[in-house]
Amino acid sequence: ILVKEMPSQYNRVWIPDNEEVWQSAEITKNYKAGDPFLHVQLEDGTELNYPVDPAALPPLRNPDILVGENDLTALSYLHEPAVLHNLKVRFVESRLIYTYSGIILVAINPYKQLPIYGDAIIHAYSGQNMGDMDPHIFAVAEEAYKQMARNNKNQSIIVSGESGAGKTVSARYTMRYFATVSKSSSNAHVENKVLASNPITEAVGNAKTTRNDNSSRFGKYTEISFDQSYQIIGANMRTYLLEKSRVVFQSENERNYHIFYQLCASATQPEYKHLKLGSAEEFNYTRMGGSTVIEGVDDRANMVETQKTFALLGLKGDFQMDVFKMLAAILHLGNVEITAVGDERSSISLKDKHLNIFCELLDLNSDKMAQWLCHRKIITTSETVIKPMTRPQAVNARDALAKKIYSHLFDLIVERINQALQFPGKQHTFIGVLDIYGFETFDVNSFEQFCINYANEKLQQQFNLHVFKLEQEEYMKEDIPWTLIDFYDNQRVIDLIEAKMGILELLDEECLLPHGTDENWLQKLYNNFVNKNALFEKPRMSNTSFIIQHFADKVEYKCEGFLEKNRDTVHEVLIEILKDSKFHLCANFFQDSPVSISPFSSSINIKSARPVLKSPNKQLRMTVGSKFRNSLSLLMVTLNATTPHYVRCIKPNDEKLPFEFDSKRVAQQLRACGVLETIRISAQSYPSRWTYLEFFSRYSILMTQQELSINDKKQICKIVLQRLIQDHNQYQFGRTKIFFRAGQVAYLEKLRSDKLRHACIVIQKSVRGWLQRKKFLCIKQAALIIQQYFRGQRTVRQAVTARALKETWAAIIIQKYCRGYLVRRLWELMHVAAVIIQAYTRGFLARRKYRKMLKEHKAVILQKYARAWLARRRFQNIRRFVLNIQLSYRVQQLQKKMEEKSKENHGLLERLTSLASTHMSDMDTIQKLELDLEKLTAQKRACEEKGKKDKEDSEQVNINCHLHVLEILKSFLTEKMDVLTKQLFSDVQKEENQRMILEKNFQNQKQDFEKEIELLKAEIKILKEEKSQLQNQIQQEIVIQDGLKIEVGQLAKQAQKIPEFQKEIQLLQTQKLDVEKQAQSQKRELREKMSEVTKQLLESYDFEDVRSRLSTEDLEHLNEDGELWFAYEGLKKATRVMESHFQSQKEIYEKEIEGLNFKVEHLSQDINHLQKLFREENDINDGIRLEVSRLTSENLVIPDLKQQVSELENQKLDLENRLQEQAVKLKGNNKIQSFFSIFRNNEAQNEVNIEEKERLKVKTQETEGMSNGLMQDETQDEVQSKIKQETTRLTVENMDLEEKLDMKDRIIKKLEDQIKTLTKSIEKAHVPTSSKEYIGMMEYKKEDEERIIQSLILDLKPRGVVVNMIPGLPAHILFMCVRYADYLNDADMLKSFMNVTIDGIKQVVKEHSEEFEMLSFWLSNTYYFLNCLKQYSGEEEFMKCNTPRQNKNCLKHFDLSEYRQILSDLAIRIYYQFIVVMENSIQPMIVPGMLEYESLQGISGLKPTGFRKRSSSIDDTDTYTMTSILQQLSYFYSTMCQNGLDSELLKQAVKQLFFLIGAVTLNSLFLRKDMCSCRKGMQIRCNISYLEEWLKDKNLQSSNAKETLEPLSQAAWLLQVKKITDDDAKEICEHCTSLSTVQIVKILNSYTPIDDFEKRVTPSFVRKVQAMLNNREDAPQLMLDTKYLFQVTFPFTPSPHALELIQVPSSFRLGFLTRV
Repeated sequence: ILVKEMPSQYNRVWIPDNEEVWQSAEITKNYKAGDPFLHVQLEDGTELNYPVDPAALPPLRNPDILVGENDLTALSYLHEPAVLHNLKVRFVESRLIYTYSGIILVAINPYKQLPIYGDAIIHAYSGQNMGDMDPHIFAVAEEAYKQMARNNKNQSIIVSGESGAGKTVSARYTMRYFATVSKSSSNAHVENKVLASNPITEAVGNAKTTRNDNSSRFGKYTEISFDQSYQIIGANMRTYLLEKSRVVFQSENERNYHIFYQLCASATQPEYKHLKLGSAEEFNYTRMGGSTVIEGVDDRANMVETQKTFALLGLKGDFQMDVFKMLAAILHLGNVEITAVGDERSSISLKDKHLNIFCELLDLNSDKMAQWLCHRKIITTSETVIKPMTRPQAVNARDALAKKIYSHLFDLIVERINQALQFPGKQHTFIGVLDIYGFETFDVNSFEQFCINYANEKLQQQFNLHVFKLEQEEYMKEDIPWTLIDFYDNQRVIDLIEAKMGILELLDEECLLPHGTDENWLQKLYNNFVNKNALFEKPRMSNTSFIIQHFADKVEYKCEGFLEKNRDTVHEVLIEILKDSKFHLCANFFQDSPVSISPFSSSINIKSARPVLKSPNKQLRMTVGSKFRNSLSLLMVTLNATTPHYVRCIKPNDEKLPFEFDSKRVAQQLRACGVLETIRISAQSYPSRWTYLEFFSRYSILMTQQELSINDKKQICKIVLQRLIQDHNQYQFGRTKIFFRAGQVAYLEKLRSDKLRHACIVIQKSVRGWLQRKKFLCIKQAALIIQQYFRGQRTVRQAVTARALKETWAAIIIQKYCRGYLVRRLWELMHVAAVIIQAYTRGFLARRKYRKMLKEHKAVILQKYARAWLARRRFQNIRRFVLNIQLSYRVQQLQKKMEEKSKENHGLLERLTSLASTHMSDMDTIQKLELDLEKLTAQKRACEEKGKKDKEDSEQVNINCHLHVLEILKSFLTEKMDVLTKQLFSDVQKEENQRMILEKNFQNQKQDFEKEIELLKAEIKILKEEKSQLQNQIQQEIVIQDGLKIEVGQLAKQAQKIPEFQKEIQLLQTQKLDVEKQAQSQKRELREKMSEVTKQLLESYDFEDVRSRLSTEDLEHLNEDGELWFAYEGLKKATRVMESHFQSQKEIYEKEIEGLNFKVEHLSQDINHLQKLFREENDINDGIRLEVSRLTSENLVIPDLKQQVSELENQKLDLENRLQEQAVKLKGNNKIQSFFSIFRNNEAQNEVNIEEKERLKVKTQETEGMSNGLMQDETQDEVQSKIKQETTRLTVENMDLEEKLDMKDRIIKKLEDQIKTLTKSIEKAHVPTSSKEYIGMMEYKKEDEERIIQSLILDLKPRGVVVNMIPGLPAHILFMCVRYADYLNDADMLKSFMNVTIDGIKQVVKEHSEEFEMLSFWLSNTYYFLNCLKQYSGEEEFMKCNTPRQNKNCLKHFDLSEYRQILSDLAIRIYYQFIVVMENSIQPMIVPGMLEYESLQGISGLKPTGFRKRSSSIDDTDTYTMTSILQQLSYFYSTMCQNGLDSELLKQAVKQLFFLIGAVTLNSLFLRKDMCSCRKGMQIRCNISYLEEWLKDKNLQSSNAKETLEPLSQAAWLLQVKKITDDDAKEICEHCTSLSTVQIVKILNSYTPIDDFEKRVTPSFVRKVQAMLNNREDAPQLMLDTKYLFQVTFPFTPSPHALELIQVPSSFRLGFLTRV
């Protein structure tokens, strides 16, 4: 005990215990010097008189406030029981497996999977200083990585411990950490290959033991190489002392190497059939331990994983199969049966199944192998002797061969792994991870334990030197005078083992002797070291063992097998047989040049601190001991050239139970691994080290007011310590820290607790005194009142008589009535005055209210009429716009239909002409047949004349023959004519049917068009009614406005011009009458022409003329044919006549339409002239009526035009009726029926065309007469192109008109405002001339695209745009350019501009990917540009909120939905990059500001523990506070607002930031046990309230950002709430709904009291809460995913800015753009 005071009553000490090693006890009686006993009470209440030695009193126990520290060296009392208790509390109660012990990380195997190794944990530790977070294997890895990057020095992480302590897992996690934080940017995935090497080495080098299911049976040093950017580029591996004996022998409940069982489990697979394997129970080498299966392990699945990792490292299937053949051969070799032949011989059957399979797999001679496994060759100088071997000798030879083969195979696999991990570049630095066996002592210790303990002696020496060096550096850094600390140096033990004539050299020497034995070697050891070296002993009861005093413990080694294991020899004949193998892998193993064992390639020049001992005999190097000594020396040279980091793995119990702590086993391992030696070295100096600020914060309660008045805190600390601790040797003042000897912090904690306890007593005394005084005063006051009452009663009874009572009662009655009278009188006066005042006041208020209501009523009436007028005008504008669109669409449809009909007519004419040509050819054939008939008749007459001369019989025969021939010819001609006539008649019928179908189609179309005309007429009537209503309303408004009577008088003067206008209108009416007369005359002429045409058609054909061309006989067969021929010829001529007639008629109609259009234009010009006159004559006060009169004058022409249109329609209908009557009259003549049908078809088609032209004319007149020249005499293609041009021109002109009307609306509003400000006298003023009108486009040339992008995107600076300009100005300008390209209907121009715009935005975002302002600016502009494309797309869903003017600015020709999708994707990319930049900016502030900064001054949430950070862990971070976070958030908010970012996007960004703040803070809280306290919960809750206040101040409550802080808020509440009873547990379960079960349990286990008055959370309470939460279905992960991003949505927000009002600032340098 270093504090100079005796143990006093109530102090707690540690006393030895056989079960728990150390037991806590409390002193019940003050101890006096010289007392033989110490009176103590154990924790279970047992009283005990413990005998003590005054020179060695029991160690004192640390205060509870110091128990559970992250660093063991931070404990005030440093000794073994304190270390053991601290580890137990952290492991069992807090479930923390990692603890620092100075520079050592103590890792206790939990035998349970814990959620503390995910990627989120890795990212949480990345970049943190060692000591800022809870102890973790990742913290050590980060420290090594940081020192390598900062100092450019190689690092080493030394992981050691017993088998089953978790060395392999710890080494694996360190390598995984490096692979994650230093991931290579190349596609080689080197880090994955480095990690993939672990499963392979574990398969061939790990096995199940009684202590561990996955025990590494070899040492491994993995060197991970990094380049200059500190990314992994490769790795290299060295192995040490593989346990080869495990191949042929396993103890009970142990297994061979995993790879054998994986291979046996996969034996049934087809690819392994040739290996002829079976289950593991069938082979001697795998069933020897009696345990072939590990619970929970699937060997077959592990085999698949091993093959995958082989493939990942580039080791192909052929190599894998060769390896599996070697392994299978080893298994079969173990099953070779060796039989004894007598006592001195043995033999192997040549028919042995497994021998033959072994030789088959390795391609060996089975006869030789069977012979030389049972014989050995002895070569002497004179002869060679073949000596048979006994069965045990043969079995040993077989096993030695199996071990040799496996050893070479293991070395080959390691070499191939190193080749796969080689890298082409140059290594800059490396980090080595050493996974090596710890100190071992068993019941029987052999050669393997000797080598392992030798290696641990070397490592312990290096560790002691390094610890001493760090202590020295710390003292020198703080300017502390230091003296040489006595620490254990194990150089004597190392010399005993490796020095000249040491144990290893004597062993090698004995191995060289032909008849050397273990007993001879042991006798040499006895002779050289017994009684000569204190570290070497001979057991009393054994002559076959020796004892070495290692740094950890005494170990007794049994000498049996030392020589054999050190030699590791195989008979030369067997080696020669294997050399002759045709299996290349086997033959290469035993060549004269052996395979190198994992060559260590390093470009770092390293120099040994101690010269390596070299053996004088070269043959000694071939022994196992010499090889191991050389490789160990090389390892030490490497470690000495690097900065080491230590991880000591502890096995808590031998039963592999989770979170069970066996104090005996742990204490044994702590002694063996050097942890207690570190504690002892620290305890000899100044173990507790606190900064001046920590000391001031913790012990300010011990300071006086005078001391606190000093400004220098460092000086205050010095003064206070000099006052509190009189012995100045117990502490030292450094530059930044105060150094305390052991026990001094506990003494200060005792003083602080006493002071706080005394303060509590004073507070309790004062409060209890105040409560008692308050109670006493209440009782006293009650007593006085009772006394007063009784005394008053007694006085009244004594002094008052009956007469006095009557007089007093009478006086009271008189006073009552008098006072009542006076009060009533005063009340009546006041009542009258109040009524009068109320009357006048209410009257005044009523009159004022009446006047106000009257004014409001008038204003409402005015507003009603004005708003109605504005609404109607807006509706009319929209309807005109819709009519324009309908007109253009219908014109196009009608034109298409006209083209189709003309094509059909041409087709019919072509078919008729073809039929006519075929008919003519048929007539020619008929004429030819008639001529033949005449010739035959002439011949007949000649024959008759000639036959007169012949005989009557002959004459009669000849006549009959000729008649028969004629009949045949006649029948042939008749049949041919019938066929032709039928075919011709069927064709004519088909044509007639087609004409009928076309006629029906035309009639249907005609009806549809007539319906459309009627709908349009109805719409026109509705418009007329609305206009008339508007006029009536305006007249009523004029009547209501009395102030406008004077202006009416002025208008009367100007009314003199109205007669002139009326005369002009009369002229127009006379012109209209002339037009009607001309139309009637044209009707009459048309009727006369039609009658003449019919007469000509009837007279032009002579039926008899046609018939005369055929003979009488033929006419009988061609009756119908003659009528068909006549109809066909008439149809041809009638068609030609009607075509010429209709062409002339078409020209006449077109001329008439041109004349009408010219008149309409003239009328519109006159109307415009009248409008201009009215506008020039009217003054400011007539603004509203001016617009009404103009609209009225415009509508005057519409009835006249409609009347003309209706008259034309009547004329057309009359003409149709007349034609139909004529057709009915002509129906009676069947011979020309087909002609009239054709005539009616053509007439109907012509009438439809005329109707379409008339309808187009009417529509164009109704839409302000702007479609002139649509029906000129041009070809169909010219008409179609002209229709398109006219449509576009109409659209542009309508847009211009709408813009003018909007401008007039604005002028009217201005005039209304001026009227309100006019006084009684109205002064005349001229209407200001309107400025130049714009339509919201930017004219540019295609070659200017690059200049636009350069000026508007690439070179634009956000700071110059956001000031005094509308949000998203660049986006609006870009869209105005898009509108111009759409206006020109240039697809290539539009596509090119959109592509260069998107590419420009991508380029500027890529170039400024880390600039917050630029990303915010272009996120806003991309969003505005996307919304403009939607708003002006013409789609109804995006046009709902548009103004009429904005609807006119919609795109006309192109659909940009694809580009909208591209822009949306681009905006999402910019948003996520924007979020990443914000997160990277604010993330370093979160933990210092939210967790470490104390917002509530005076309530310290931290318990300074004096933790000693590594000397390289320099705290170079800035000091951030909660204000820093709020300022950064405000900066983000203001920048986003200045850039015009949409409010919804802004809310989503703030929500993402708040989620990051909550997640990072909560994750850090999980990993920092020192932060889990009640006071820290108060600080966190205060900081959360600051964030909520910030949200409220910025009006962002609806962003749901507050909800993202709910897990952190619940964690802060959990730290503050009481945690004792069942109700507390239930409340925690009900309240902490946003925290998972793992997180709640973690916080409860990590809860750390700051003062002695607080209580720890008991393990039973934690288990109770955990049981209540078992029903929850939540994720088992501990950490929140800080990389999680909420899904972003881009709401559609239409722009309120009118495009025509946007101006381009000169700073944009866009002078080449022109506003349209």
